[in-house]
Amino acid sequence: MRGSLTTTAPDEGIDEGINDEGMNGEEMNGVGADGAGLDGGRVGVAAGAPDTFAAVAAAVRAGLTAPQKTLPPWLLYDETGSALFEEITALPEYYLTRTERAILASSSDEIVSAAGLPLEIVELGAGSATKTSLLLEALLARQPTALYTPVDVSPTALRLAVAELRRLRRLRVRPILARYPDDLVLPERTAERRLVVFLGSNIGNYEPSEARALLAGVRRRLEPGDAFLLGADLAKSPRLLRPAYDDAAGVTARFNLNVLVRLNRELGAAFNLDRFRHVVKWNAVASRMELYLESTVAQTVPIPALNTRIAFARGERIHTESSYKLTRTAQRRLLVDAGFQPEARWYDARKWFGLTLARVPARRRSRLGAS
Repeated sequence: MRGSLTTTAPDEGIDEGINDEGMNGEEMNGVGADGAGLDGGRVGVAAGAPDTFAAVAAAVRAGLTAPQKTLPPWLLYDETGSALFEEITALPEYYLTRTERAILASSSDEIVSAAGLPLEIVELGAGSATKTSLLLEALLARQPTALYTPVDVSPTALRLAVAELRRLRRLRVRPILARYPDDLVLPERTAERRLVVFLGSNIGNYEPSEARALLAGVRRRLEPGDAFLLGADLAKSPRLLRPAYDDAAGVTARFNLNVLVRLNRELGAAFNLDRFRHVVKWNAVASRMELYLESTVAQTVPIPALNTRIAFARGERIHTESSYKLTRTAQRRLLVDAGFQPEARWYDARKWFGLTLARVPARRRSRLGAS
């Protein structure tokens, strides 16, 4: 569910969001800072927020003036949205997190061994890193120290990840606040091999062509022998899927509606949340869950920062997020098309969720021996 392209508002948002925890520009370990690290910025080590006012404004203008109104998923992840998403992952209806965690709890030792040692781990869309801590514990049981690089669009999520991992005293944590893959510059490697993990079925938030481009972009940043671990929610009955995105407590609805709160705050918009409702739709043809905000009345919403007014008909919807559900064949094809070689898979007993470990293959050598 987690979006992966950016969010926080003006440039100063990163410093305000990170510095109060002492993270900006620091590499963290279990006992405190010990070096250069939070590579907070649009390109990993650069200064400045990945979300600027201009980026938010441009995305909103483009999305809300299109024939089918849309907002990119990354706008959902301001501080409030990130906190609400963490709440979603603990809901009884949201099986994805606990199912993937169960796979990691039973298989992290195998996954780390299959990836190859010595190893460092980079995670895209890290969130609070609670699941990944299982992989990190397995890794630290096999080597004396390790480097973990969580990458996320949310300063809040990175703060949570650092707090979660302080207990692992032999682990160094180097958070990166960045868009990925285009604006991602990975730190210099400290181990022979690098494992990039992309969990939580985050890949499902991308259109198929975008997903292929994302994985291909990651592949270009890796070396032969490096590995990639992809977690994906698998195709299943919509009777099981729908409650995960429309829970009885209304947390997902609050998460979705919060994007309008963000637009009111950052762009001076005048969205009345009482005039919109959270709508979930299963698109069988595309094999995806779709999230919308539906206008319950005909209305016009001013957005002063854009010097525009957006008209809504009664029942008109803003598409805020999609979550594709992959077959096992589609999951494998996605990795192969991006240049990876799938090597191993792990599933829960019901085959609801799958983890696939893929490898960057060795470079082919010409007849003359050149690589």
